[in-house]
Amino acid sequence: MSKSSVSKLVPKVPSVGGSRRAAYSASTKRALIDVAQTLFTDQGYAATSLDQIVAGARVTKGALYHHFSGKQALFEAVFERVESDSAQSVKKALRGHRDPWDKARAGLRAHLEVVQEARYRRIVIQEGPAVLGYQRYREQEERSTFANVLDIVQSVLAAGKWELDEDMQQTFARIFFGAMSSAGEAVSGSEDPIAAAVRVETAIGFILAGFQILVENDVQLPNALAD
Repeated sequence: MSKSSVSKLVPKVPSVGGSRRAAYSASTKRALIDVAQTLFTDQGYAATSLDQIVAGARVTKGALYHHFSGKQALFEAVFERVESDSAQSVKKALRGHRDPWDKARAGLRAHLEVVQEARYRRIVIQEGPAVLGYQRYREQEERSTFANVLDIVQSVLAAGKWELDEDMQQTFARIFFGAMSSAGEAVSGSEDPIAAAVRVETAIGFILAGFQILVENDVQLPNALAD
């Protein structure tokens, strides 16, 4: 990373007020995450050293260890930021849609755009499961994105005259969440992500169209779901 690139990542520290120390601590932590995100994205986790990170952030290793227990903990902070930013992008795309089908398609498109971003592809899809471990990876992913999936699923289910309890709604949401996660991996890992995204949007579009037909024709759910 060039010095000019690093300087853009390191924030200036406010020099006034009683909270100067807290501001400095926060800016140091933010700088470490900024630099680590860039390096993890460009080089990958294994090829990135703590020496590179502290040099880029222009802090000492002691400052790094004040905020993080080590490289894995710093990676997790980067992972959380990328997932949180992605979830916010999808949430923003969902706003203002009264039609549940338009809302679902908007959320899907936003998700497919996110998974094509370089930082998401490298940090979340490629590196996340190996660095965090599969269980921790799923917990973090679910914490940041499941709420959006549940919002979409509840809107779609509410379009029908079905009365589903919370457990059943959660079940639908978890199935859809799994499908979205797999779709993201398929797009992110493809040699042609744009073409893969089109295929995914078409496939999930068929599923949404099926739900819409059920609603428009007032089709009742199987007894096992309706009871």
